[in-house]
Amino acid sequence: MSLKSDPFFQPVSAMELARFAGMPSFMRLPYLTRENVRFADIDIGILGAPWDAGTTNRPGARHGPRQLRDLSTMIRALNPVTGIKPFASVNCADVGDIAPNPVDIEDSLKRVTEFISTLTENKITPLTAGGDHLITLPILRAVAEGGPIGLIQFDSHTDLFDTYFGGYKFTHGTPFRRAIEEDLLDPKRCVQIGIRGTAYNLDDIKWGLEQGIRIIRIEELFERGITNVMKEARDIVGQDRAYCSFDIDFVDPTFAPGTGTPEIGGPNSFQAQQVIRELNGINLVGADLVEVSPPFDQTGGTAWLGASLMFELLCVLSQSVLSQKG
Repeated sequence: MSLKSDPFFQPVSAMELARFAGMPSFMRLPYLTRENVRFADIDIGILGAPWDAGTTNRPGARHGPRQLRDLSTMIRALNPVTGIKPFASVNCADVGDIAPNPVDIEDSLKRVTEFISTLTENKITPLTAGGDHLITLPILRAVAEGGPIGLIQFDSHTDLFDTYFGGYKFTHGTPFRRAIEEDLLDPKRCVQIGIRGTAYNLDDIKWGLEQGIRIIRIEELFERGITNVMKEARDIVGQDRAYCSFDIDFVDPTFAPGTGTPEIGGPNSFQAQQVIRELNGINLVGADLVEVSPPFDQTGGTAWLGASLMFELLCVLSQSVLSQKG
C-alpha cells in the first residue's frame, strides 16, 4: 500500500540548509511535543530516552540520544536497497526526550511508560533511542498493554538474568526476564539473535530456553546465514504484534566500540543493516536502538552507525504502519 505523508512532516534537506547548521533533531524532522496542534497527526514518533541508571559497568548511554540526533543529520530520504521512502509515505517527527529521574530508577521506568503511552494513545508508533537496555521494559509496558507481544532482539547478551548485586531486579541485564514475568512478551514468540561472549554461568540461557525463547548464538547466525536465520525469526513471531529491540553491542566492537559492554566476534555494519531489512513484513508496533555510549565513541562512528540503523528500523516500521492503515 502506498500513502503520501503530509508535506509538513518532511525533513530539512541538506540542499537547503547545511547539515552542520540549525538545531539538530532526529533525521532533521520537525520537532513536535504533545502540546503541538499537529501531534496527533504523527504516525511514527522518534524519541530519546537519555538514561543509563540500569548500567552495571561502563556508563554513558544517557548521552546517546543527543549524539544520535546530531549524527542523524546525515540521513537522507531514500533507502536505495529496499526502495523505501519512509518520510514520503508516513508522517514522522522528533517527539523529544523522556525526562528521566537520574536518582530514582523506578520513577524513571514509570516516566518512560507514561511517555510511550501518550504516543500509543494517539496511534503513534515509537522508535526510541537509548539509553541503556533497561528502557525497553517500560516501553513494553506501554506497547503491550493489550496483551503479550512477540520480540526480535539483536544483542550479544540475553538480558534474561533475574537479579544483580544481592537481589536487585532492574538493570540492563534483566529487562526481558521482567517483561516475560509481567506477561508483556509471549516467550514462544521471542527470538534473540547474536548471543555471544564469556559467561559467569548459563542460568540466563537455561531460563530462557525453559520459557520457550529461541536463542540464536552468533555461531549459528554465521553458519546458517542471515537470510536463513531471519526467515526462522519471521516464522516465530508470525503476523501478530511484535517489537524489535536492537542493542548496538550486537555489532562487533571493531565497528561499534562506543558501548558499555562490548563483545568481540560479532557482525559488521553491513550485516547489521541486512538483519533489519529482513524484518520487513513483520507487524511491528515499535522498535528501539540502545546502548550507544558517546564517552567510548571518540570518532562518533558508533553513533553514526546507530543513526543509520535507526533509519533502517524506520523503513520497516513505516511499512508496518502502512499495512495497519490499509
